[in-house]
Amino acid sequence: MRVKRITPVLYVEEIEPCVDFWTSRFGFQKTVEVPDGGRLGFVILRKDDLEIMYQSFASAAKDAPAIAKDIEGGRTFLYIEVDKLEPFIAAAKNANVVLPARTTFYGAQEIGLKDPTGHVVVFAEMGAQQQ
Repeated sequence: MRVKRITPVLYVEEIEPCVDFWTSRFGFQKTVEVPDGGRLGFVILRKDDLEIMYQSFASAAKDAPAIAKDIEGGRTFLYIEVDKLEPFIAAAKNANVVLPARTTFYGAQEIGLKDPTGHVVVFAEMGAQQQ
């Protein structure tokens, strides 16, 4: 068995603020957009080989009603390894930083912030001994 990619799907009330969060701060591109009424119901954002998906609770309830109750209210924590942390620290300016820049006991330099819907995203640059 070969795994080609793991892509998180984050469920939210409103997708639009998340699109702006990833595109304007971190340079992601919106590659797929699915409307649901006058709003976005689903979106795929991509940068290089990294991809993240968002789906609205309302869209998920229509798409998969059997699991919609399990989806609501859950928050996700993403840990994203980057080659250089400094640009991500700069991009986090005026964001909701919940984990100030630090160096961990295992040698990673990290910063953590919340996206506009409360999902926690930690960006980490691994130390030389970890590479």
